[in-house]
Amino acid sequence: MEHQKNERILEIFFRALKGEKISPKKLSEEYHVSTKSISRDVTEIQSFLTEHRELMQNAELTYSHRDKSYILTNDEFLKNKELFAIIEVLLGSRCFSKHEILNLISKLKNFSTIENRTSFDNLIRKEVYHYNEVKMDCHSLIDNLWRIVQAIEDKHIITISYFKMDRSEIKRKIKPLAIMFSEYYFYLIAYQEDDETFSPRYFRIDRIFSITENRNRFTLAPEYDFDEGSLREKSQFMFPGEGIKVVFEFTGLSVQAILDRLPTAKITSKDGRTYTIEADVNNGRGLMMYLLSQGAWVKVLSPQSFVDEMKTEIEKMKRLYGEV
Repeated sequence: MEHQKNERILEIFFRALKGEKISPKKLSEEYHVSTKSISRDVTEIQSFLTEHRELMQNAELTYSHRDKSYILTNDEFLKNKELFAIIEVLLGSRCFSKHEILNLISKLKNFSTIENRTSFDNLIRKEVYHYNEVKMDCHSLIDNLWRIVQAIEDKHIITISYFKMDRSEIKRKIKPLAIMFSEYYFYLIAYQEDDETFSPRYFRIDRIFSITENRNRFTLAPEYDFDEGSLREKSQFMFPGEGIKVVFEFTGLSVQAILDRLPTAKITSKDGRTYTIEADVNNGRGLMMYLLSQGAWVKVLSPQSFVDEMKTEIEKMKRLYGEV
């Protein structure tokens, strides 16, 4: 009997943790015991929560007269507004498959209070219905991410099979260094195994369709160690390139949007509506594409090599429209 009672208490506690309303009347019928027995079970759970308040993160099993049930509350439960903000970011990223996003939302909802879940579902129903994932080549992005994270942590050399932008297949043996997220995609940054120049390579993780972990591990000399925080500041476009200090004028509507997009950017002067901005960035194709997307609002001033690259690209664009 004592064993059955302990099992029942654990089951009730687990059901409360999952957000279920603990009704003494309903549970007494389900477990074929009196309501007093269920009430005593609840009292034992309440005593445990009180004695282990710090361990249980201030969780409480409190009675709701409206529901005629006990409900578990917890300081660590996500509030609706917090949960909504997180899910909006996940939905906006579009980086996970619909199956993965639905699974993530379902699990996150378990961290909210049960009375908030219906209203939360109503808030995001249409967005979930119209969710369009980015097209990916891997079976599971989350599985790929975790395998790569473990390889980075254990410093294992891995071999990846990968689709390039032109859809050709390649195989690379690499030293995985870091994972970054930028505009719909997760990127793996790595050194090629036999590259003695230690030039970072970028691979979109959703295009990796096979990962094989090698037995060999790698070590890096301090001068080649990788600082993803610094790279995140200087490389916003996930194209490899040498670091440069670019200076440009901006005459657009929102200079703050430029400063947000380029974390190292700072305004050095202002003349009327013309801002002069400088930023330490990685000079790659992505930087050029971004600045060109600003149209006539941006004029690059230096370095001259980058100015020349911009001019060449603009000339190519003009020729597409029949201008010389």
